[in-house]
Amino acid sequence: MPRWVPVLGGFLGSTTCGLLLYAFSVFIKPLRAQFGWTASEVQLAYAIVVLVFGLMTFPAGKLSDRFGPRPVVVIGGAILGIGFFLVSTLKGAGDLSKLYLYYGLIAGFGGGMVYLPPIATAPKWWPDRRALATGISVVGLGLGSFIMGPLATSMINNPAIGNGSALPVFKYVGIAMFIMAIVAGLCLSNPPAGYKPPGWNPPAPKAGAPKAGRDYTFGETVKSVQFWLLYLAYFCGSFAGLMVIGVMAAHGINEMNKEAAALMGVTVKELPADLTKSIAMQAAIATSCLNGANALVRVLIGAIADKVGTRICFLVTFALQVAAMAFLFPVGKALFLLCVVAIIIGWNYGAMFTLFPATCMQYFGPTNQGQNYGLLFTSWGIAGFVASIIAGQMFDKFGTYAVSFTIGAVVVAAGLVILVITKAPKRIEA
Repeated sequence: MPRWVPVLGGFLGSTTCGLLLYAFSVFIKPLRAQFGWTASEVQLAYAIVVLVFGLMTFPAGKLSDRFGPRPVVVIGGAILGIGFFLVSTLKGAGDLSKLYLYYGLIAGFGGGMVYLPPIATAPKWWPDRRALATGISVVGLGLGSFIMGPLATSMINNPAIGNGSALPVFKYVGIAMFIMAIVAGLCLSNPPAGYKPPGWNPPAPKAGAPKAGRDYTFGETVKSVQFWLLYLAYFCGSFAGLMVIGVMAAHGINEMNKEAAALMGVTVKELPADLTKSIAMQAAIATSCLNGANALVRVLIGAIADKVGTRICFLVTFALQVAAMAFLFPVGKALFLLCVVAIIIGWNYGAMFTLFPATCMQYFGPTNQGQNYGLLFTSWGIAGFVASIIAGQMFDKFGTYAVSFTIGAVVVAAGLVILVITKAPKRIEA
């Protein structure tokens, strides 16, 4: 198999997961309007999908290590597409539990199976460019959300499709996701034992460098302090990023509507329908800016990390994220500034999905990467669950996301401190 094929599988699989996860903020307002649910009730669906998605990556990694990535991704893709499609069958306010079941549990379960195996597989085909291969494999996560934001908004607002309802988006996109994820799985397989790209040999160790050791077993990995420091840092970075992604469009709509109402001397409810639709599209632009940066950085940061190392990249991106989170609320009413901050947040957040798996493989070796990174990634799911609940509750209590974003800034600052003190573990003698 040409070694670009598994990377293509990763790209398609992560694009499918991006469609699932990262445009949910555009669904919040139409779902609330159609069914009368509160922000917290709708936000809980996103919290559940992120939690289930994140927790499923560990068993998906173990299954991939044992049976290969192809069957895991194909089965997961079918489950993901069916769950997303079923959301389109909701009928009324009493179907809130079905939203949690179809989107949160079923689609999240399938998505977790689709996401992890390609990330563990593609770098095995590219030992000469592991971080870059990882970046290409996960770039679709941002690209899918970049596409989904404006696509979903236009479908919702189109009188011939959604006419204000988000349900048709789940119907048509669910079918597309079903097909994409299965094709992704068919592109995946592990390389032969001892595989090396033609013309490439591992670089000779530098003079005075420690002797090469064997890879960590999964048991040895989870007993290391470094693994759990990475786990905490991943939680902190994911907490801020997922909080913003889950509410970016809602935040923009809320603040720009209030600004427009103040300028016109009316209440938000009295704003013309055409104006509120226009503001919704503007907020979707901010979401797409975030997700576009989220996609672009995954490839670029891989190439950079292969040259300067993951540690420097980590420290710079986390420091920038603290500042961006602090500025996010006050810029919400101005589209240009909101887009600028969204790009910074998306860039920093997206970088994690290349840097963390690359660092995990660097620290503990490629042999058990499926299990190692699968467990590490569960911190993402837990962080997203907690952050989403906090965001919804804070909005219901205060009517804005100001407190939520402040909490996010503090948490990601804690992640920066953790990364400063984290050092690579010692190699285990062969």
